Amino acid sequence: QVRLVESGGGLVQPGGSLRLSCVASGMNFKLYAMNWYRQTPGKQRELVASITSDHKRNYVDSVKDRFTISRDNVRTTLYLQMNSLAPADTAVYYCNTKYRDYQVWGRGTQVTVSS
Repeated sequence: QVRLVESGGGLVQPGGSLRLSCVASGMNFKLYAMNWYRQTPGKQRELVASITSDHKRNYVDSVKDRFTISRDNVRTTLYLQMNSLAPADTAVYYCNTKYRDYQVWGRGTQVTVSS
């Protein structure tokens, strides 16, 4: 069974940084593209960043130059380094992959940016 477990969220002041982690199990991690999504109440889940199996990265415009997605295939872990955080980044952040024919989601980790 494929499982994704996020961690690293919390409360941070504007301008601060956080690093999210997502540990994957039950899959050959290095073969799959991985994504970070976020969601706020009443809004659709938004794709924030993605990384392919060969480490090509894409970002939504609002986080470019502030967030960095990376992966460690030995540790089967996906990361999201978030810098210069703003209140608009407050959301639940989810790790995601498409494994064979279905989407796999973690339970999410809350990020709150507030003074």
